[in-house]
Amino acid sequence: MEESAIVLSTSIIRPRNVNLSGRVNKIHLTPWDLLVLRIGYVQRGLLLPKPNPKIDLISRLKNSLSIALDHFYPFAGQLVKVKNDDNTASFHINCEGGGHGVKFVHATAEKISIGDVLRYSGSVEDVFFRSFFPAYGYKNYQGVSNPLLMVQVTEMKDVIFIGVGYNHTVSDDNSIWMFIKTWSDICSKGSGIIGCPRLLHKGWFFDGIDYPIHIPDPETDGGRDLDDNSLKTSTVLREIVFHVTKENVLKLKAKANDEAGSTDVKISSLQTVLAHIWRSGVRHSGMKLEDVTHCSLPANMRHRLEPPFAEDCFGHFCPEGIISTTVRELLENGLGWSAMLINTMVGLQTSERVKASAEEWVKTFEYSVCFGGFSLFVSSSHRLDWYCNDFGWGKPITARAAPTYLSGSIVLLKGFDEGSLDLQACLPLEVMVNLLKDGDFLEYVNIA
Repeated sequence: MEESAIVLSTSIIRPRNVNLSGRVNKIHLTPWDLLVLRIGYVQRGLLLPKPNPKIDLISRLKNSLSIALDHFYPFAGQLVKVKNDDNTASFHINCEGGGHGVKFVHATAEKISIGDVLRYSGSVEDVFFRSFFPAYGYKNYQGVSNPLLMVQVTEMKDVIFIGVGYNHTVSDDNSIWMFIKTWSDICSKGSGIIGCPRLLHKGWFFDGIDYPIHIPDPETDGGRDLDDNSLKTSTVLREIVFHVTKENVLKLKAKANDEAGSTDVKISSLQTVLAHIWRSGVRHSGMKLEDVTHCSLPANMRHRLEPPFAEDCFGHFCPEGIISTTVRELLENGLGWSAMLINTMVGLQTSERVKASAEEWVKTFEYSVCFGGFSLFVSSSHRLDWYCNDFGWGKPITARAAPTYLSGSIVLLKGFDEGSLDLQACLPLEVMVNLLKDGDFLEYVNIA
């Protein structure tokens, strides 16, 4: 696929009211926010039916976006870096006066149809799919000179694609989903009168940390960016979407719990599916039995913190939890054992533990860990219903993430059918080829 989106116009959208009372104008970044400075903007997208030509599509989307930003004003803010006298840097988000505003791109790709997008599983070298997303190549620390939220509306032959890229220091996937749901409701109903999200001031759950936090400047300290993918060398990566039906999710879950044999702990559907993909990928990775492999996935801490916070609290609440084991242990102990590893790690993400970890990080400033061999880096959540976002002319046909360019990346997406899962994966070509010939793997996983 050589065709890519052509930009027709670019504009800046600001909140309709930039001086509403009750806003927090300065938001210090927490350790969780600072940890993601080196990675790229998170990008999500929706493939939607094409609206009636009588609808002034771009004007309608811009107006409703401006109203939505009244409620989600940090997205229109600006990341500010302060250089300290001790040769460190501090960061905060300035929300006063509308900040940078939101970048809005209107593009066209007249030769691309719905079938091209749904069949997409090309090499990461292709420009086709990444051209639908507006924040390709931006690192989070570059929010000091770029908008924290970028939107692109691409009109295709028979559908449209709305791609959103956001700075991870401002939000996690839960909050961006909440924002898009609000935006789509306003666009559909033509009203700005909706429930306002609770934009809590950052820093309230790290009592042992002084703000602003002084850290080595991520632009100048010579550190390595995780999603520059130091692992890639000459490895060719492929993007593909795995689909797991509700029936197969339940089969895998039953198998894992039966193998684990625990009466006290129940392994979840997601933990089982991830264990199946992890084991299958490692089996075809060419790693030695003594090599160490890892699985990293986010834990939503909103309900885990003490005291807990509501699920609709805005911000970045999802630090990564990491599981490590040897290839031998992963392959010889079976699905139930591997899924229980993930289950145990998730259970360890307690309020006390993550607070202690955050306080320790402020002393060490380790931005990220680059894993060798085959490992999984999981993001997003299957609990987010992207298919409920109706802008006024029909619900989404599918949800997709931008290509990650990180070997082992898995973006979790709720499947279109109730109870099913979509997992957008970026894997080494040799692993991908062998997975597509692996009967044990394909017994439970389809290619979307």
